[in-house]
Amino acid sequence: MKKICLLTFLTLGLVFSTEMTAQKFSGLDKSPADIATYPASYRVSDKSARVIYSRPQLKGRSLSELAPAGKVWRTGANEAAEITFYKDATVGGKSIEAGTYALFTIPGESEWTVILNGNLNQWGAYSYDSAADVARVTAKASSDGESLEAFSIAFTDDGDLVMGWGTARVSLPISF
Repeated sequence: MKKICLLTFLTLGLVFSTEMTAQKFSGLDKSPADIATYPASYRVSDKSARVIYSRPQLKGRSLSELAPAGKVWRTGANEAAEITFYKDATVGGKSIEAGTYALFTIPGESEWTVILNGNLNQWGAYSYDSAADVARVTAKASSDGESLEAFSIAFTDDGDLVMGWGTARVSLPISF
């Protein structure tokens, strides 16, 4: 009897452990998620802003085909990027209340339009609705000799938001 109970227990254990290890996990995202914060130091817990976005890669393609000039772009890949202001801010000269906003851009030659939109949890710009825009501001665009393979967002020491991809660089003045 003891042998039958032990054998049953071991069999059940094997069945359940096999099911647990059979769980499938998706592979790595081709455009991994990233976060940029201001201030950038991980040791500072009192943040003023945070951007959550995905980092598409050029992979031999041009910026103009991935983020066409004059068209609303999700500002990254996958879900639309989101920017959170933990404090009221001045963005491109406009007052913005603390809160979280979808971050869209319209690329241009010498300037980009940066859009803060109230509709969150959007996939790409497919359901973008300009009626939900909280602000549209202009950011200066320039070119750099160094090409970035992955789309990148960072904050300067002064709090300005900087975006770069390929040789394009975009700078948006922000103050808190």
